[in-house]
Amino acid sequence: MTEMAHGTVIVHSGEAVLPRWWRTVDRVTIGCVLALFAIGILLGFAASPPLAMRNHLPPFHYVTRQVFFGVLALGAMVIVSMLSPTSVRRLSTIGFAGAFVALALLPFFGTDFGSGGVRWYSLGFASVQPSEFLKPVFTVTIAWLVAANLETAGPPGKLISFVLTLMVAGLLAIQPDFGQTALILFAWCVIYFVAGAPMLLILVVGTGILGAGFLAYNSSEHFARRIDGFLAPDLDPYSQLARATNAIREGGVFGAGLGEGAVKWSLPDAHTDFIIAVAAEEYGLILVLVIIGLFCTIALRSFFRLMRERDPFIRLAGSGLASLLALQAFINLGVAVRLLPAKGMTLPFVSYGGSSLIATGILVGMLLCLTRQRPQGEIRDYLLSRRGG
Repeated sequence: MTEMAHGTVIVHSGEAVLPRWWRTVDRVTIGCVLALFAIGILLGFAASPPLAMRNHLPPFHYVTRQVFFGVLALGAMVIVSMLSPTSVRRLSTIGFAGAFVALALLPFFGTDFGSGGVRWYSLGFASVQPSEFLKPVFTVTIAWLVAANLETAGPPGKLISFVLTLMVAGLLAIQPDFGQTALILFAWCVIYFVAGAPMLLILVVGTGILGAGFLAYNSSEHFARRIDGFLAPDLDPYSQLARATNAIREGGVFGAGLGEGAVKWSLPDAHTDFIIAVAAEEYGLILVLVIIGLFCTIALRSFFRLMRERDPFIRLAGSGLASLLALQAFINLGVAVRLLPAKGMTLPFVSYGGSSLIATGILVGMLLCLTRQRPQGEIRDYLLSRRGG
């Protein structure tokens, strides 16, 4: 077998797919994902039995389902990470078209499961939330459009991406799902910013978002109620937010111990939106810091790898995906400690939820694909060679 050095990566001609994937993929990020999933299963054993009892199901019904969906998510992550960036881009454009149609048809065929927002398709044995699958494919598609705009005589990708973003945001706001709307707008802003957008434009977009929030506050009772609850000086002691914050406070540094927490018996969403309250109450600040550290490691390693990338599409798509994952984790944690208004959003890989788990697996798989080492040389080498020439 011969070897060829190209840039900073050695390419082994005739090397099998799996060895090449394992050598070039970010194994630390894979380890962090596995650790987050393992923590989610551990917390599921604590948080889900009360819900199973209320629904007259076996004690570990939701844990079993979480393991099942988690295996699917990890499998999707590995398969997607083995693809080429071109394949990821092509599949994302097709996936975006499908997810967009599914999102548009939700008002006619979707269900709300009593949550007040029509966000799911009920399949009888399971449910599907299109917005979860929309996020990664939307981000990659927008990155492709913006990158194409940077090429000489390229299409007006920035304008098209802006129009698509407004259309998606409008469909999400109709549900209403303002949390996912914020994530979509944030992903577009990150990609546009990394592509070199002027700060004035970012400020204009930010002002527009604040204006849209003001309009939503005055036109949506659901949105206004959550904002008022967040701004109120005193929390309703029987609200989910009050119980979650109390559990986090009482957990202290080391927690009450395995199975000793009480918040899981009073929080309906202890296994999903407020899973961090269960972690803090039973295992204390230490486990919370471990979870935060794992998310920070994934994001920072992805950004450092993308800084060496020469392909504009890969830089833009990878930055958008890493930012999306980090922001979703931040929102979930911020709501639990009352830094942000209440918003139903899962903690990636830790919270229970089939759509969320599988979609996040696809997202991280795309991120791993885009951050793999390739025989291209680092951007630093490219710039030095241009300067030398």
